[in-house]
Amino acid sequence: MAFVSPSQTAALSRRDRVIISSCLVLLTALAWMYLFHLDHQMSAAMEHDRMMADMGMTMDMQWNTADIFFTFAMWAVMMVGMMMASAAPVMLLFAGMQRARGARRTPPVVFAFSAGYLLVWTAFSACAALAQWALHQAAMLSPAMTTSSARLSSAILIASGVYQLTPFKGACLTHCRSPLGFLMSRWRDGTGGAMRMGIEHGTYCLGCCWALMCVLFVVGVMNLVWVAAMAIFVLVEKIGPAGAFVARVAGVAMIAVGALVWSAHL
Repeated sequence: MAFVSPSQTAALSRRDRVIISSCLVLLTALAWMYLFHLDHQMSAAMEHDRMMADMGMTMDMQWNTADIFFTFAMWAVMMVGMMMASAAPVMLLFAGMQRARGARRTPPVVFAFSAGYLLVWTAFSACAALAQWALHQAAMLSPAMTTSSARLSSAILIASGVYQLTPFKGACLTHCRSPLGFLMSRWRDGTGGAMRMGIEHGTYCLGCCWALMCVLFVVGVMNLVWVAAMAIFVLVEKIGPAGAFVARVAGVAMIAVGALVWSAHL
């Protein structure tokens, strides 16, 4: 198999670049529009619940299957809104390599790669939704969707901070920051091959960022300010000039904050 050089990735045509970039921007924008809509609905529901409580009326808070499904959908859309910006460079790189290899239908194959990438984060969203349901059932989740236990919050922060400093995190981040070697050494032709490559790259991305996503249980799963801040942080980690250093500094900071929260509730 003949590999392509980095200079060959510039072979992506202006038309293909516009199509792919526009689709990624549109997908991200739609995800954030849904999140803002959902945030408005949740704020209204919380206000209604407070009014009912003030009137002395209690409501059954047990989740049903629909609640779990919509929580999963919320997480899945949130992952799209958070991760697509940082994934865009590798998708354009993959598209350029496709064109350099003589592919005539570049955008469809790139969309297959993107679908594989998002499939990994969809699986993570299912796990996150189940974790949120478990916290709710254990009465450890506040109406604002933050952990109601200071000990649990501190444990999440410390564990996430420690993970930021591990070699495994470093290896996954290195892959995400420099994916060219992966694309050249693990290349697979065709739509199915593109999807498989997307799944493999998404797995590295998940290894890089899953612990950061767990911090949302501390700051608020649907706190859009924190969601946006986390998305920006992931972007800086992956494409910023000092991304690896920023990741380690953030890990130390999370450990310190977690320790402070723990000591404050001894």
